[in-house]
Amino acid sequence: MHTRVHGGAVVGLDGAPICVEVDISSGMPKTTIVGLPDAAVDEARERVRSAIRNAGAGFPTKRVTVNLAPAHLRKEGAGYDLPIAVGMLVATGQICESAVEDTLFLGELALDGELRHVRGVLSVAAAARDAEVSRIVVPTVDADEAALIDGIEVVAVDSLRDWIAIATEERPLSDAIWRSTPATAGEVDDAPLSAETHDFQEVRGQEHVKRALEVAAAGGHNLLMNGPPGAGKTLLASCMPGILPPLTTDEALEVTRIASVAGVGNEGSRLIRRRPFRSPHHTISNAGLVGGGQRLRPGEITLAHRGVLFLDELPEFSVRALEALRQPLEDRKVTISRAHGAITYPADITLIAAMNPCPCGNFGSDQPCTCADSAVYRYQRRISGPVLDRIDLFVDVPRVAVQKLMRSADGTEAPPGEPSELVRERVVAARRRQHERHGPDGPRSNAALAARNVRTYCMDRLDDTAETLVREAVDRLGLSARGFHRVLKVSRTIADLDGSDNITVQHVAEAVQYRKRST
Repeated sequence: MHTRVHGGAVVGLDGAPICVEVDISSGMPKTTIVGLPDAAVDEARERVRSAIRNAGAGFPTKRVTVNLAPAHLRKEGAGYDLPIAVGMLVATGQICESAVEDTLFLGELALDGELRHVRGVLSVAAAARDAEVSRIVVPTVDADEAALIDGIEVVAVDSLRDWIAIATEERPLSDAIWRSTPATAGEVDDAPLSAETHDFQEVRGQEHVKRALEVAAAGGHNLLMNGPPGAGKTLLASCMPGILPPLTTDEALEVTRIASVAGVGNEGSRLIRRRPFRSPHHTISNAGLVGGGQRLRPGEITLAHRGVLFLDELPEFSVRALEALRQPLEDRKVTISRAHGAITYPADITLIAAMNPCPCGNFGSDQPCTCADSAVYRYQRRISGPVLDRIDLFVDVPRVAVQKLMRSADGTEAPPGEPSELVRERVVAARRRQHERHGPDGPRSNAALAARNVRTYCMDRLDDTAETLVREAVDRLGLSARGFHRVLKVSRTIADLDGSDNITVQHVAEAVQYRKRST
């Protein structure tokens, strides 16, 4: 007795159809799984045996061979439990073969037959649709995610017993078809902010830093804040999600797919509707930051795709991790190569970083610094020149005067600053101008402009005075070719915030102020 059932795997961030073959022959009762399974797949034998029996069906008492094809692709995770169980039921004649035709199965089985959440449902559903499979059977908890893919029917079941009832026509299939429609752009726009996000009007002072964050959000530019402890660098960074432009529907599907593969929770919503804001601790490993590891998982930089990666205490990160940021910041993708192949993860991020000027944090501030000159030098040189050259905006964050934090003598408080919502409106308008200028197939932000586009969108839009100032800035600051292009891109973003088609000397002057002075 032999049968085939459709399953699915995740390779990188993409789904891949898997053919689950089940063969039952005479011999001593034994279940063997072949096809390059990992430990979790190999252990499916015991889960499937218990689940089938607890679902009221019979487990075959003969020799059972399960092959997961193609054999060269490594199979990981527990998502093969359901197709293996269904294949055994079809091979033993307990389910009609017509009930599994043109259907892909995905789900982890509990010992009592209940179906549990699995990673990568969105990617597998997309792969099933592209393979012209008309139906996918998933756990009910994952049905909303699978329903984001157009062109495929989603069947949601709570347990193996439920599917057996549907396959044997004890329960109508129509009752299990998931009634859901893909997300619209409006749903993306209305996403609530997290409780950790602060508003700009909560921050006293630091107007120049707020402006730099606005420019970074409007153009997708990388930014480094440098200042003593307690100046508000982390608080300012936590305001960033409140001014970011909304995700488009395509971007939201990208972000949701990455989160699904990585197993990042998305409680209360089937679609991630806000740009991600990731803030890993400085003890993170190189693989945790850029991706990789034994099983090739996406790292924090990919989890921040289309959003912000905030690195607090930047010099405390390992040198290896910081140097690994070079390629992603330049190419907006991460390529991880291993002996068995290479995987490319997207990494279109805005990097927001914060650092102290020295180990004690008081170098250059109004408080005395206790660090030796050599210690200050070594601390600041932990971040290499090539990494700094990939940062567009540098801004100093001084301590806020106590007068701005306390009430005045007559008991009145200083008026609150501009709310994030107003800043966000300007950011959205600037991004809209960029989209109209670059076209639907062009870069999504000014920071992503390729060198060939800089002349068209930046250099050709400079007036004579602005061009003269750019030349002087290159000479005085000793800018590299990359730094020169970044000044132009930032100038283009400032002009977009100002609603100007051309780049004037005022726009260039502000952009130059954000460059790091050579020391």
